[in-house]
Formats: sequence, C-alpha cells, structure tokens
Amino acid sequence: MIGKLTGLVDSSDDDRAIVDVGGVGYIVFCSGRTLANLPGPGLPVSLLIETHVREDHIHLYGFAGRAEQEWFRLLSTVQGVGARMALAILTVLPPDELARAIAAQDRSALARASGVGPKLAGRIASELKERAGRIVLGPVAALPGGTAAAVSGPSEDAVSALVNLGYRRGEAFGAVAQAARELGAEASLDALIKAGLKELSA
Repeated sequence: MIGKLTGLVDSSDDDRAIVDVGGVGYIVFCSGRTLANLPGPGLPVSLLIETHVREDHIHLYGFAGRAEQEWFRLLSTVQGVGARMALAILTVLPPDELARAIAAQDRSALARASGVGPKLAGRIASELKERAGRIVLGPVAALPGGTAAAVSGPSEDAVSALVNLGYRRGEAFGAVAQAARELGAEASLDALIKAGLKELSA
C-alpha cells in the first residue's frame, strides 16, 4: 500500500495529476482544490495517498493535507458516496467549511457538489453528524461543551434567527459558534444574536 508520494509534478488534468517518482509516473486522483494548489510541472510535490485496490484496478487518491484525507475517508463511509464523489465534495467545500456544514446540518452547502442531490446531502449530513467530531474541526468546535455535533438551546435559536434574517445556515452556525466561545455557556439568546451579527458583518 502507498501512503505518501514525494516527487515531481509531471502534469495535471481536471481530476488527476501525474507525479514522477524516480522516473515512474503515478496517476493520482485529487480534489479540484488540491490540483489548483499543485506547483507547476517539474517542481517538487508531496501528497498523502489513499490506495484503493479493486479486482480490476488500483487507484491512488492524493491530498495536500491530513484534514482533507480524513474527510475523504469519512465521506466514503456514507452509502452512495464513492471516492470520486468524495473528491467532488472536497472540491467545493474545504475541510473547515465541510465541518461547519455537517455540524450545522447545512444540506444546501453539501448539495453544491457535482452529483450530490438533496436526498444524498441529507444522508451525508445525518450520518456524519456524530462521527464528524472525531476530526479536528477547528473553529467549528467552539460551542460550549466542546462539541461540533449539534447546537441546542439559545445557540440553536440564535442560528435559526440568523437564518430567518437571510444568512445561510452554515455561516450562521459559524458566527454563533464564535459568539458562544467569546461569551461563554451562559450567554443569552439576544447576546448571541447580536454577537453573531457582528461576526457576520466583520
């Protein structure tokens, strides 16, 4: 099994790159975000690798960072999400935004990925809601109690209020999470809404 490739960029296409390692060119499938950040041809690159072995092929999937790789693994556990679709999701949602979308149950954000309809977006959000906490979620994990899996009480009401004002659920969730971290677990609904609005307008 291959866990990492370090070599030179030979070329890249819409969904893959060829990495030259000691004269051997490895085809590595990547998210659009990883491909966009690759150095130019002939320049050194190092990618974390997931190796998928099937009866009829061996595919390598490459990631610039550990967070993207962990989300790829987690997304691939959801029924109906194959490796290519996981990469499509990671193309439109970097790890921090994906974490926020899962925590906020923001199905519309997930549905932005090619091939992800409303039903599958709902399944992804639902199935990964509890398991997503195993991954380092950064600012999403800022709610009182240290969980990114759910919001409740005043925090949930504040998110709903911001959504009713026209903000997307994912960005409203992030703003309330930041407000809750700054104000503490006893913050009132009004305080969370005001601080959330301030965060969104910053």
